[in-house]
Amino acid sequence: MPGYLVSHHVVAVSGGADLTIRSLQDKQQHADPSGLAAAARISSAQWSLFGQLWPAGQQLAAYMATRPLSVGENILEIGCGLALASLVCHRRGALVTASDCHPLAGAFLLENLRLNGLAPMRYCHGAWGVDTGVPQAPRVQGRFELIMGSDVLYERDDAGTLPAFIRQHAAARGEILILDPNRGNRAAFHRAMALQGYERSELRVPPIQTGAAEARLLRYQRAA
Repeated sequence: MPGYLVSHHVVAVSGGADLTIRSLQDKQQHADPSGLAAAARISSAQWSLFGQLWPAGQQLAAYMATRPLSVGENILEIGCGLALASLVCHRRGALVTASDCHPLAGAFLLENLRLNGLAPMRYCHGAWGVDTGVPQAPRVQGRFELIMGSDVLYERDDAGTLPAFIRQHAAARGEILILDPNRGNRAAFHRAMALQGYERSELRVPPIQTGAAEARLLRYQRAA
């Protein structure tokens, strides 16, 4: 027994075929016998968050199901969790790397690839800020024409650690897509991205659940 309970869901992807996804059963799950999560500064309260089906992840996956893909475009998903957007891109034939700092994210991705009959795809350890964890996969390296993420502006980032991570891995001519469920931490991120030469546009994204607030797709681009 892995020490935690899982559930299986059929996730509808607007614009694409459904995905079968294994997730953690609820937010009360926790198992860290080797201490890898604790070493990565993932608390027991945060441990289960990577394994939940978040609306923002489903909204980003729906957008990527219909977004035009460029030939040779190298895509990185940051803070991927269950990596719905990466799975959608991979299924469409894109060159995509999923990344997260949670020690179990790679294993869940491997199982969800199997459940959907998909070939293996690249997974890397990706953390911004102080990275004290013991990587269970190679660290993110190189530069990407598209960096995408959902609900990654979940806390204040006064030090600009996420923009710094993006600066390290974004191609000179590239695009950043962030699906933000209006957590209120966009302003500092906007300023940091502007300092890197990005221009911003926003698209309002309707909720996928009745009564939920609409989200925003933040798009950052620079010519060079």
